Amino acid sequence: MQAIEITKPGAADTLQPTERAIPCPGPGEVLIKVAAAGVNRPDVAQRQGNYPAPPGASDLPGLEVSGELVGGDFGGDNPFGLKLGDSVCALLTGGGYAQYAVAPLLQCLPVPKGLTLIEAAALPENYFTVWGNLFERGRLGATAKGTSESLLVHGGSSGIGVTAIQLARAFGHRVFATAGNAEKCAACEKLGAHAINYHEQDFVEEVHRLTEGKGVDVILDMVAGDYVARELGLLAEEGRLVLIADLGGKQANIDALLIMQRRLTITGSTLRSRPIEFKAALARQLYERVWPLLESGKARPVIHQVFPAQEAAKAHALMETSTHIGKIMLQW
Repeated sequence: MQAIEITKPGAADTLQPTERAIPCPGPGEVLIKVAAAGVNRPDVAQRQGNYPAPPGASDLPGLEVSGELVGGDFGGDNPFGLKLGDSVCALLTGGGYAQYAVAPLLQCLPVPKGLTLIEAAALPENYFTVWGNLFERGRLGATAKGTSESLLVHGGSSGIGVTAIQLARAFGHRVFATAGNAEKCAACEKLGAHAINYHEQDFVEEVHRLTEGKGVDVILDMVAGDYVARELGLLAEEGRLVLIADLGGKQANIDALLIMQRRLTITGSTLRSRPIEFKAALARQLYERVWPLLESGKARPVIHQVFPAQEAAKAHALMETSTHIGKIMLQW
């Protein structure tokens, strides 16, 4: 099969086409003939040498794909009744930049009705991440009084951001989102968020103004660093700060007294190294709670640009400019 490998840690042009043997699925695994794959920040970090694949994972980048089931083990737990020939999207620990990929059956979901295979490949990494962090760890939901909560999303025009905005709005929550220019802010507004251009406005002051000083219930943060102290001052009582990346740095200063006085929660997680059983539970929740939203059109992946898989280096170069809105995709 054709695949895209990282020839050495470095710039985007270290991604090069190669030939590899078609992988063999093991117990509980299936083989997917890949139609499309998503490009994600962890792929870029892996290419740069900053995010090695976990033990046992493919050295090829790629954490999500869509395509046709062409082989594997269907004899165990199969919650969605998948079979040979079905179109699926799947969450991987690696290996998605290839014409064939292996995935645990429990991490495969049927393609939502009405979505293309390219759109379906844009789902797993972002939707598993957002559901697990925003609704599970962040507990975004109705208050004790039955009212909806409020959310601040940083990087609102990213793949994670547009997913978080759409899902939070679909469940009736008020959403604020930060973005870096007018075009990105407009995209966030179109999805239902109140957008804040962080180059022109202080997001803390603006959210305090819009919430009449109350602050927000949940913050989904992929920046960390010096944002953390500012975010703690922006959380409402019983608020939750959920960290999912550290683009602004790993270290942060916190006000312990503020956390105690306002009964705040700081949490976060990574997804790639979590066990299959954890991801399988997320898959079931997505199928029950989110797939109907996708099929009804209340949520939809936002695709910025699709590249031929052989041009993966160009796709990575685009991602590193941070000019995109939504997902960057590869297609075989």
